[in-house]
Amino acid sequence: MVTNSRAKSVLIGTLAERTGVNIETIRYYERVGLLPSPPRSEGRWRVYDEEHIQLLNFVRRSRELGFSLDDIRALLALVDDGNTECGAAKKIALRHLADVHGKITSLKRLERALKNMTDACRPGDQSSCPIIEALNTSAEARAS
Repeated sequence: MVTNSRAKSVLIGTLAERTGVNIETIRYYERVGLLPSPPRSEGRWRVYDEEHIQLLNFVRRSRELGFSLDDIRALLALVDDGNTECGAAKKIALRHLADVHGKITSLKRLERALKNMTDACRPGDQSSCPIIEALNTSAEARAS
């Protein structure tokens, strides 16, 4: 996926700064196999190269777009296989897009419910709170 340049090595703090990814997140990505473990210096410091920087930028951008770790693994596998055809990548992206649409639908439903509850609430004009009543009703409905 990335260049073969290993001329410029950086430590994890510099990697974090250059990619905008938290140090603990970088270590997590190593543990879950999204980022290959880097070689270690004689002092046992992790030593990253340009390949790690590019790969981490790919992962960061994928996460920003909401791709799951499994989807990112699948996309990286396409790159590692030299697969530059976009059919498989499109299939992954379309599946993710469908998930996003589902979440938007769910959020719109949530928005309507919250709006209805807050619109029904008129502090000082009611003996009980319609928001609390709606939340209790929902809890009671789930229990039965």
